[in-house]
Amino acid sequence: MSLTGTHIGCDTTHCGACTVDLDGKSVKSCTVFAVQANGAEVLTIEGMAAPDGALHALQHAFRETHALQCGFCTPGMIVRASRLLKENNNPTEEEIRFGISGNLCRCTGYQNIVTAILHAAAALRDTPYQEAAE
Repeated sequence: MSLTGTHIGCDTTHCGACTVDLDGKSVKSCTVFAVQANGAEVLTIEGMAAPDGALHALQHAFRETHALQCGFCTPGMIVRASRLLKENNNPTEEEIRFGISGNLCRCTGYQNIVTAILHAAAALRDTPYQEAAE
């Protein structure tokens, strides 16, 4: 099995590029020992799309809202956002910003990432996304 989507960014849990879901919790895989994952359910970016290749709502939203530039943080950001939306399917912008605060993006300034997560949350709730009034 050749999983290459999860990136190692810092090896010190600071950046979040290596975030995976381990038994229902977001973890930074760079500091998880293999023995800790033995027998656990692990979700990486490769497991987000449907078996037929259809993108997960988060993957689709990231693409549609231009929530990535270099793409290095994207796998960890999407896996973390997935866990966030499983815990809170209707987060506010502030809750999203707090929820992804352990994942650093050096390119986007986060606004499009937050927008993508809002779009995905709406899609997963099967309701149309409404832009916030300015």
